[in-house]
Amino acid sequence: MSYLDDRARSGLPDPYHEPQFYDGVVVKRAFAWLVDLLLVTFATFLLGILTLSLAWFFWPLAFLFVEVIYRVSTVANQSATWGMRLMGIELRDHHGRRFDGGTTVLHLIGYYASISFVLPALASVVAMLVTDRRQGLTDLLLGSAAINRPA
Repeated sequence: MSYLDDRARSGLPDPYHEPQFYDGVVVKRAFAWLVDLLLVTFATFLLGILTLSLAWFFWPLAFLFVEVIYRVSTVANQSATWGMRLMGIELRDHHGRRFDGGTTVLHLIGYYASISFVLPALASVVAMLVTDRRQGLTDLLLGSAAINRPA
């Protein structure tokens, strides 16, 4: 299969002809995830203050609520969370386009499904390390990928 055939088939940059889009993406995703975790934790803490500590009694639900709002609002608008933007990466769908609202929600559902259990979470990390486009399980299912932000 030629480069043009592969690009037309998936819309994503070819990892062999354009490796710069995937260089260091796994490490950047890990750091972006940590930044996002800190931001959501801080926002949930602030929510606890604003609700006169009510949110702290329901910490897991409050955290989930804040994280869903955070991820949907940032990824649907810029195809990247603030952590991803800081690391210079963004998500692209199987056509190579930025995520829209529907793709964002599907990706979020897949993300939660994969991190809710140990084996899918580990399989997703392994997939990111061994696939050509550095895709996790959700990315493989949706045909999406995290890439270095084009200049």
